[in-house]
Amino acid sequence: MLDKLVGMAMLIVATTVFLYYTAWTLLMPFVDAGHPLHDFFPARVWAIRIPVILILLGSAVVGSFLGMVMIKGNRKQAAKAKAAAGKKKA
Repeated sequence: MLDKLVGMAMLIVATTVFLYYTAWTLLMPFVDAGHPLHDFFPARVWAIRIPVILILLGSAVVGSFLGMVMIKGNRKQAAKAKAAAGKKKA
């Protein structure tokens, strides 16, 4: 039951963010600059900056994770090779 509730909450949040961003980037350029609706949205330059920042941050996280996995894998492989070399000598 909890997983369905969490899934529904994530779906609602994702849909809300998508609709807000779509209205901000696609509809607001056609609304007059003095209209009070502009008070609900940041400057249009942030419509580009926010996704770029999120992509860079996500790429850094994924790259760091892959680097850590590769380093741990090399350590295990080196330990196995060292153990195998020790058995050959004995």
